[in-house]
Amino acid sequence: MCGIDEAGRGPVIGPMVVAGVWLEEKDEWKLLEAKVRDSKKLIKQRRERLAEYIRENFYHEIIVVKPEDIDVLRRTMTMNKFEAYVFAKIANKKRADVYYIDAASNNEEEFKKIISSLVEYDCHIVCEHGADDKYAVVSAASIIAKVERDRQIEKIAQELEAKLGMPLGSGYPSDERTINFIKEWIKKFGELPPYIRKSWKTVKNIENEMKQGKLF
Repeated sequence: MCGIDEAGRGPVIGPMVVAGVWLEEKDEWKLLEAKVRDSKKLIKQRRERLAEYIRENFYHEIIVVKPEDIDVLRRTMTMNKFEAYVFAKIANKKRADVYYIDAASNNEEEFKKIISSLVEYDCHIVCEHGADDKYAVVSAASIIAKVERDRQIEKIAQELEAKLGMPLGSGYPSDERTINFIKEWIKKFGELPPYIRKSWKTVKNIENEMKQGKLF
């Protein structure tokens, strides 16, 4: 079986990371014994320890999608279709009899249909909301994806914070520190910071707000 999940679908800064974890059904108990859970329900230290255990004991694959690639792909497809495309790309790395996938779309069947059309193998696909909380193999994928996403954000933060002298925050549009960081970066450098998703509505709103501020 294979579990697939992502981390970083919604942030305005940094990549989206998609991970897949493969295992034999007879070995699922190992994940249950390790007490894997949806990565969002684990503290950072616990998540990192579990990620190390998963990487050492199970076949896994990761795809890191850069912000600029997200912007390009969103010109021709919705975010749901784009995510389904990347999920299928992970699925095609190694055959599984059953793929358990955390559904990104509100329409689980439509999301499953897109992935099914792209997967190269004869297989069964289970595509559900909250799969990262229902199936251990998807929990494992969510942990791998989240830990890699956090690692990427830490690198970006170190680089950008050194230039601006203020915290980047989580990179999510709901994080006031992130919004303030983007605004201050534009004030200081006259352009958007690197690693930003220019196609995001939040980013476009900030750009418009800053331009209007210059006019008045």
